[in-house]
Amino acid sequence: MFIQINNLSKIYKKFLAVNKINFQIEKNKTVGLLGPNGCGKTTTIGMMLGLVSPTEGEILIENKDINKFKRDEILKRFNFASPYVELPKKLTVRQNLEIYGRLYGIKELGNRINEISSDLDIKNFFERKTGELSSGQKNRVSLAKSLINKPEILLLDEPTASLDPDIGDFIRSYIEEYKSKNKITILLASHNMSEVERLCDSIIMMRKGKIIDNGTCQDLIKKHGRNNLEETFLKLARSKNEF
Repeated sequence: MFIQINNLSKIYKKFLAVNKINFQIEKNKTVGLLGPNGCGKTTTIGMMLGLVSPTEGEILIENKDINKFKRDEILKRFNFASPYVELPKKLTVRQNLEIYGRLYGIKELGNRINEISSDLDIKNFFERKTGELSSGQKNRVSLAKSLINKPEILLLDEPTASLDPDIGDFIRSYIEEYKSKNKITILLASHNMSEVERLCDSIIMMRKGKIIDNGTCQDLIKKHGRNNLEETFLKLARSKNEF
């Protein structure tokens, strides 16, 4: 298995944010991480990135604990995008991509920036400060940053939150196209159920720090006797049971 999460927990003071979760992700698959606000999704992603230290448990990539990787090894293999984590606002789009490209040690950085910027259609505001951009523009720049090192593992935290339908569809289509052309494993946290059904091979459902169910979208819809994933999400989020 490419990624294994074993008995992973995180306690903040007396608050149990993530409670002994276990899951696996196969190479080149997209897995959705679902659950209501405060269920532990973002904390889980933070631990996988090495930004949050687990209280307990382990995160393995190809059977190797990420805590035993050198920091630059992790950076080469991972990247992350979220509309809730802003890039430096006073830097231009070009400056942001150049700085992050250097942090990741990208060779022929100018060519990579040109390539990813053309793909995501952000060149026309290259010289604008990131803080001056619209939500849709910021999301595209964030996605460009997250792919600049051609990561093996991409963690996406609500990548289309607050976007209009046109830009949201553009981002989803781009993710689909990029994944079809590149070997990449994606963990997607999202509240957009149609997005999850469109992009994900399987899903993990969390509530109050625990995993309460998992499977393919269609399997879970059928298992819980609902018509679509949104209805299934609501049933699982509101239920007091684990399945």
